[in-house]
Amino acid sequence: MNKTFILDTNVLLLDPTAINKFGPQNKVFIPLTVVEELDKFKKDQNEIGRNARYFARLIDGLRSKGSLMKGVQLDHGGMLVISVVKDIKSAKGEGLNPLINDNLILASAVTLKEAGENVTLITKDINLRLKSDAVGINAEDYETTDISIDELYSGQRTVELDLERIEIFEKERFLKIEQGEIINLYPNEYLILTDKNNPFKKALGRYHFRKGGIVPLIRPKEGVWGIHPKNIEQQFALDALLNNEINLVSLVGKAGTGKTLLAIAAGLECAITKQNYSRVLVSRPIVPMGRDLGFLPGDINEKLGPWMQPIFDNIDFLFGNQRARNEMTTWDELINQGLLHVEPLTYIRGRSLPGQFMIVDEAQNLTPHEIKTIITRAGEGTKIVLTGDSEQIDNPYLDSLNNGLVYCIDKLKGEDIVAHTKLQVGERSPLSEIASKLL
Repeated sequence: MNKTFILDTNVLLLDPTAINKFGPQNKVFIPLTVVEELDKFKKDQNEIGRNARYFARLIDGLRSKGSLMKGVQLDHGGMLVISVVKDIKSAKGEGLNPLINDNLILASAVTLKEAGENVTLITKDINLRLKSDAVGINAEDYETTDISIDELYSGQRTVELDLERIEIFEKERFLKIEQGEIINLYPNEYLILTDKNNPFKKALGRYHFRKGGIVPLIRPKEGVWGIHPKNIEQQFALDALLNNEINLVSLVGKAGTGKTLLAIAAGLECAITKQNYSRVLVSRPIVPMGRDLGFLPGDINEKLGPWMQPIFDNIDFLFGNQRARNEMTTWDELINQGLLHVEPLTYIRGRSLPGQFMIVDEAQNLTPHEIKTIITRAGEGTKIVLTGDSEQIDNPYLDSLNNGLVYCIDKLKGEDIVAHTKLQVGERSPLSEIASKLL
């Protein structure tokens, strides 16, 4: 049976192309109330405002195909209808206040259901989904991926092999993967090779897609800017960060697992010490946790200070290690020389960034479209590192599955210039680890 999907405003603010993602035989219905709500956002100078304007242009282009009220054919074969419920008795009959926009959207769903259509309301609003259940309307969340958080690609796995195979790998520093030996391997997936008869016998490696086998990890004997990996996951992360064959690295983990510190240390190592990149560019989205402070005084550097302070905390720690080794260069000198640059993501649209080691911190607060915008800025020789915790999201329109970081991991896991790893062990301090687990 064909379905009718009713889209809420927040779905279109998150993904203005959502009308094309509900199958070729189905109808997408947008109440006129939703269009009026979108109109309030069109002047905003942020991603939400851009999405509202994009959707308006998209719909205006579809008007040439016919009457939106009667329905127009979409490119993928579905039908789009934008209309208004003229009779609001459905809302009153269900005990809903018809002056509230959400209730008018519900009234549209009830009216269409009473007309015999198989209706599903798509909304990011939890309370609206609850009200939908109360009036007998099927309601679903809008997700950009088809997986659960438990099914998300971790970038690593444990594989049991015969001791002889592990010894070959350690001796030859390469292990050819025989057909059917390890199934469904992704390029640059990290492997913990364990002996079938002795689980304490382990070797670490990375699947090299083009060579068709497992290669050993990059392990700097002296560490990276005074940083040494404290667990297996951090060894995987450093290998991906230091590998010039990998152009995009994503690191996911809870607070205190070392994501940002490892990324910045590797960036400084690759750009400053080895000079493989022209500079290190560190950035993060400006999304506050809790109540926003509003406008901040001062010039651009003073305004950005509070937002960028978490990055400077990590840089201070790294340069403290350097000073302990009698290397007196300060990060102020690197900034003045143009070798280190810290900036917000606000003005990245339209730029081209060749030959840079770019770190995007707190990437879980970015939408899939924003992640695409950032990655498409990469010029020749640029490496991008995305770090974040998909469980700590401050953007009100995102959750643990539809954020740009998770979307990027899921869509790009099969590319041979992309690597991902999940960090789970907290190393910041015993107190931080206790708080992360128990609070």
